[in-house]
Amino acid sequence: MAYTTINTPSDYFKTITYTGTGANNTVSHNLSATPDLVWCKQRSSVNNHFLFDTVRGTTKALFSNLTNAEGTYDSTYLNTLGSSSITWGSSTNINESGQTYVNWLWQGGGTAVSNTNGDITSSVSANTTSGFSIVSWTGSGASNTVGHGLNSPVELIIVKNRTDSVTDWRIGNSFISGQTMADGNGYYLEFDTGAIANPGGQTVWGSPPANPTSTVFKVGSNNSNNGSGDAIIAYCFHSVKGFSKFGSYTGNGSADGTFVYTGFKPAFVIMKRTNTTGEWGIFDDKRNTFNVATSELKANASDADEINGAIDFLSNGFKLRDTALFMNGSGSTYIYMAFAENPFTTSTGIPTTAR
Repeated sequence: MAYTTINTPSDYFKTITYTGTGANNTVSHNLSATPDLVWCKQRSSVNNHFLFDTVRGTTKALFSNLTNAEGTYDSTYLNTLGSSSITWGSSTNINESGQTYVNWLWQGGGTAVSNTNGDITSSVSANTTSGFSIVSWTGSGASNTVGHGLNSPVELIIVKNRTDSVTDWRIGNSFISGQTMADGNGYYLEFDTGAIANPGGQTVWGSPPANPTSTVFKVGSNNSNNGSGDAIIAYCFHSVKGFSKFGSYTGNGSADGTFVYTGFKPAFVIMKRTNTTGEWGIFDDKRNTFNVATSELKANASDADEINGAIDFLSNGFKLRDTALFMNGSGSTYIYMAFAENPFTTSTGIPTTAR
């Protein structure tokens, strides 16, 4: 049986939905503490993704579908971020009257602290229970290590230069065989439709490139994730039994698609085809409250919610139910990240059921 150290995953990750009011709008989240990463997307029409976090400060936003530098916003965007609720302001991007929205929320470690484990001193909010940290530093433009604040090696890292307006996101993994941060010149993905890339020089994950350790990750001279003098942010994750899972799978091109074991009933799954082009498809348990789940958003695009692809959230993983190439192309390799609604079996031996 699969046991867990987290019996209530919604203490650390949650999806919430709301309908815009055009005026200050307080939405309950009921995490165990104030969320440290808030990802907001308008569902009912075209609009950018907005990512706020407590390390950069909640007036600062980044956009998964854009290469733009960080933007600064007033209280008409994220008005108040609290321990039990979020108050969204009156902006039409965040809270337009009658429009529908989704928020994905992660709890970090609260107030950031200085971390000197790496060559570069970083500012870190780390939750060692849930395997998630937010890391901020000033780029050196050289091959250096950066402390991440967790107690296990990071498996997935999402990095953005906050200062430079023409640099894309850099996303590295330590689990796709032959295509990790340590392989070749250091493989990476971006929040776009492109395949996983092996840069011409060892500039992204250090020289020589390396996978993260239990204390640090490595960055190189590339402007996207370590531009000299630039402000950089990273979101770092490792799997936690019964709560989160980061890995890869191979599609079979069938409506009776690949099953991916996670050890929990998923609340959120995002996947990306890595061997060729494909979107970053996002499914969750609040926009899709029963199987088969078909409401998809794209992390790389401003598109509204659409019916695309099909996936079952099961008691111990997810199963693909569609031949759509972005999620289940025959023989294609995919990267995924998943977070739990319930563990397959709690620490006291209580099993969960599929929905």
